[in-house]
Amino acid sequence: MTQLISHVTPASLTEVLQAAGYRVNQTEQNGIVQLLSASQGIGYAVRFGNPATEAGGFVDFTFSCALRVQGELPAGVAEQWNASRRFARLSLQGEFLVMEMDVVVAAGVSAAHLRGNLELWDRLLQEFIVYLRDFSQQAAAPAVNAEAAAQEEAVL
Repeated sequence: MTQLISHVTPASLTEVLQAAGYRVNQTEQNGIVQLLSASQGIGYAVRFGNPATEAGGFVDFTFSCALRVQGELPAGVAEQWNASRRFARLSLQGEFLVMEMDVVVAAGVSAAHLRGNLELWDRLLQEFIVYLRDFSQQAAAPAVNAEAAAQEEAVL
């Protein structure tokens, strides 16, 4: 019978990430522990949420990737992602565009479920970068088209 996981600790989640081939660094700031890792060269954090009844354990955690916005972000970038994607949400927090995905283990989940959430996060990170590139190109296209039309009129 499969043993269910009803809480995670920084150490147990580090093991899950490392078993999947990720490097993990544990950091602590103001008494709050988080894990730092990366996928496809994109850094992300794992932040722990609600405490479990077991000391040092948590019943949920959040994958979080924050990208610093340089220049002006095209309007609607977070809203379009949130309307067209499931599982991970985007928000603009100050000068950062943040993608987050919550994982709940409270009722008990299998190790395969945890691994599946990690694989989903990895895929969403890849989609996130493609989405940002494509969104930026689409946002720039009207300006380029308007400039080309103006130059064409000047030639005529």
